[in-house]
Amino acid sequence: MAGRINDEDVKAVRDAVPIDAVVSEYLQLRNAGGGNLKGLCPFHDEKSPSFHVSPSKGLYHCFGCQEGGDTLDFVMKVDHLSFSEAVERLAATAGITLRYEEGGYGRASQQGERTRLVEAHKVAAQFYVEQMSGPEAEIGRRFLTERGFDQDAAHHFGIGYAPAGWDHLTRFLRGKGFSDKEMILSGLAQEARNGRPIDRFRGRLMWPIRDITGEVVGFGARKLRDDDNGPKYLNTPETPIYKKSQVLYGIDLAKKDIAKGNRAVVVEGYTDVMACHLAGVTTAVATSGTAFGEGHIKILRRLLMDNSQSEVVFTFDGDAAGQKAALRAFEDDQKFAARTSIAITPGGMDPCDLRLAEGDEAVAKVVESRSPLFEFAIRTFVDQHNLDTAEGRSAALEQAAPIVAQIKDVSIQHEYAVRLAGLLGILDTQFVVRRVSQLARWARERGNTPPRGQAPAHATGAGRPAPLAAAPQQGPALNLRSPAHRVERELLKLALQRPELVSPAFDAYGADEFTGPPYAVVRQAIEAAGGATGGESDSGYLARVREAAPDDSVRTLVTELAVEPLRSARGRDPDEVYAGMQLVAVRLAAVNARIADLESAARRLEAQRDHEQSASVRQQIWTLQQYGRALRERGAAAL
Repeated sequence: MAGRINDEDVKAVRDAVPIDAVVSEYLQLRNAGGGNLKGLCPFHDEKSPSFHVSPSKGLYHCFGCQEGGDTLDFVMKVDHLSFSEAVERLAATAGITLRYEEGGYGRASQQGERTRLVEAHKVAAQFYVEQMSGPEAEIGRRFLTERGFDQDAAHHFGIGYAPAGWDHLTRFLRGKGFSDKEMILSGLAQEARNGRPIDRFRGRLMWPIRDITGEVVGFGARKLRDDDNGPKYLNTPETPIYKKSQVLYGIDLAKKDIAKGNRAVVVEGYTDVMACHLAGVTTAVATSGTAFGEGHIKILRRLLMDNSQSEVVFTFDGDAAGQKAALRAFEDDQKFAARTSIAITPGGMDPCDLRLAEGDEAVAKVVESRSPLFEFAIRTFVDQHNLDTAEGRSAALEQAAPIVAQIKDVSIQHEYAVRLAGLLGILDTQFVVRRVSQLARWARERGNTPPRGQAPAHATGAGRPAPLAAAPQQGPALNLRSPAHRVERELLKLALQRPELVSPAFDAYGADEFTGPPYAVVRQAIEAAGGATGGESDSGYLARVREAAPDDSVRTLVTELAVEPLRSARGRDPDEVYAGMQLVAVRLAAVNARIADLESAARRLEAQRDHEQSASVRQQIWTLQQYGRALRERGAAAL
């Protein structure tokens, strides 16, 4: 029974492998000053780098999630390894032979499970490459040649061949000291009916799938013969070292150029990655048997130092399946700070076919002729409707406007709103621009986008805002530059510090009149404490409001609002006039928002020719408009 690793060897490993060399295998590092480096943390999602590495001290620390430690700690955390497995990995990198002491951890072998599985894949990859030169692999060599890949290309990507027999690899691995359990656990073998392991891959062309550090963790196997009843591509199943949602094929070859050029190109298959790299697009990567998703995004974000200067280009065939894949990619756009673009290959050809038909320059040209993914998505949704009818234009607007509202850059968002109006043939361009701005405002202030064709309610009846049953207790950080949020904050400060100035009108306000989610919760806490009217001469008023807060964060906000100076003009003490201005501003904003909601609803009803309901909605709009005019003309007296 093998034991623990010798302490002197552990120290030698720590000293031999620079921490910045290890960390840079997983993320892009830049100068942070003082001899330190920084990058996007691999342990939590962030948009600005708070992960710092000190090469001189051999330590890392993230000021965002508080993870930190030395080189071994980093490897253990990032790859979910045990201490011994982390030491073994770094020892292999440094060429250090480890000594084990008896009576330690009581392992079944001197190497950890992950280390053994990785080693098995390394041996298997070499075995497959050696088989590639044999007579049986002629069909595989011909497959590559027909697609424009020569022997050098096959060698560069480590392509091999799995013999057609039942247990060629299994017997080879067993001869190298690997157990049946390890072969099955690695996914290289599978159990036969008699319980014995047999090769998982037989008679196929083999692509080694490597993780970001360059270690082989799985394989993609291409069918070559008609009598093979399996799928066209057969991939390694999920194993302790292979998670298809967390691996990108070609990332080991592309990572340096991705970091250097601030661009990643995402293609759909192994041969597409090969074609792109050979054509000079050396930032190409692909998923392995699964759709592009969250795990893949995290890999690219760390390499790109995700910011508005970086770019992710998706390439898809121009057919229906390619369009569907592109729209799936669009759904993840907001998870990137980077710009996202789409490159459509002509004639339904993938990059491999395009290179074969038109050469390397054609592949590079497709990538360079990319267009913004937003533009592609907008056109796709608009094309689904009959724009010759008013109903079709209205429906297309309601589906496409939320997409435009998602664009982060306000100036680009405005430009796309104008472009959308043109695509739809709507003459009133400003109507489309306002609709997009309205949806963008909802997304900013409420933390989400309302369902297409549906608006949140702010007021009911004769123009008096109605309270919500429950206001959200969490939300995005408040935008203090927003006039709406500033006036809401000021009104809450008055309700807490000078309740006599806003009572009893304040107590008639609903929580939904406060568009900042934390402010809405404070409004509810005031109501639960008896309202501002009850606090006019009650020394325990603030204590009751703090006790009514649902959690410590809201309690802290109540305290902050209770002590923050009021913004009354020229340093004068606030008076009833000033308080009335805040009350009117908050109520008027709620009324205007509700009018906008109802106007949109009325237009949709009119487009559907539901005149009875649209007339009812128009009556509500008229009532609210009269109430809004009274607020503007009479101020607090109209409340």
